[in-house]
Amino acid sequence: MSLAYFDTSVLVKNYVREAGSARARALLRTYSFLSSAITPVELMSALMRKHSTGELNLQDLSRILARIREDRPYWKLLDVGASVLSQGEELVQKTRMRTLDAIHLASLAVFRSASGSVTRFITADGRQRDAATHLDLDVVWVG
Repeated sequence: MSLAYFDTSVLVKNYVREAGSARARALLRTYSFLSSAITPVELMSALMRKHSTGELNLQDLSRILARIREDRPYWKLLDVGASVLSQGEELVQKTRMRTLDAIHLASLAVFRSASGSVTRFITADGRQRDAATHLDLDVVWVG
């Protein structure tokens, strides 16, 4: 199975039923999961926000957290080191993207540079899709 870089927006759709969830799940079965080390924190933030707004009840949240614990050993997470942060700064200057989006795209750029791998970028975030397209990445949109 080949690797693909998944943004947190797609991972949320894997655990919470919303528009694009079926496509997100299919892509997660098709590709091995690669993402940034910030992804678990970002995922937890999104889930807690959905719980606090009433989109997720406590029982559903508990089930999702149990599934995440089962899935985590299969995630390949890229460290956010100096090279990623430096690349992220450059991306923000070029595209005016948001901080965490820049870290995701910089993580993929550094990984691609080090590995020589042309890895697809899978996202459900419109702004991030536009920035990734601007950077000539192979973008898969999960709308």
